[in-house]
Amino acid sequence: MQRLAALEAEVKADADAQSVRKAAALTKLREQRAAKDAEAAVERERQLAVVAKKKPAAAARAAAAHDDDDDDDEDGGLRGAIELANKANKVKKELSRKGGKSWVKSGVASLALGPIGWLYAGSFREAIPATAVWLVIATILSKLALPSLILMPALLITLPLSAIAGIVYAVQFNKTGKRQRLFGDDKKKQLPPAAK
Repeated sequence: MQRLAALEAEVKADADAQSVRKAAALTKLREQRAAKDAEAAVERERQLAVVAKKKPAAAARAAAAHDDDDDDDEDGGLRGAIELANKANKVKKELSRKGGKSWVKSGVASLALGPIGWLYAGSFREAIPATAVWLVIATILSKLALPSLILMPALLITLPLSAIAGIVYAVQFNKTGKRQRLFGDDKKKQLPPAAK
């Protein structure tokens, strides 16, 4: 019983010592946090003082400039809005020109069908070989019966790129009125005249 009582006293003393250490550590942390908060408050006050010194001069300049430009700002804002509307109207007319190709249809066809959609507005010199390669690859992959889990990442990259190319083809067609190449020069290399 004496040993048990001594053991209990020892455990209690150890627990008390741990709680004292814990309380001391918490007090130290609180003091450090309070010191950091005080430093941050001093720095904030210093920055506010610097800003307060600069603010009256800047506010006075801005107020003077605002008083002078009130009428000009209203006219300039309206003028800018009209110019922006005119530019948007020009772009809309360019994209929906009569006899042109719809960039929406071209993009959707190219997204759904890959390079096959390029046949709508793209250069036949690029669209036909790309379509042939696309169909050959699709045929080979369908014979291999690969799981869609393997094919999906490739399709998620190639189909959006194909849609972008389809949109670019349609926009170029509408600008020039004829099919344009993306991946090469449309101008044929001319040979120099032969010497006689």
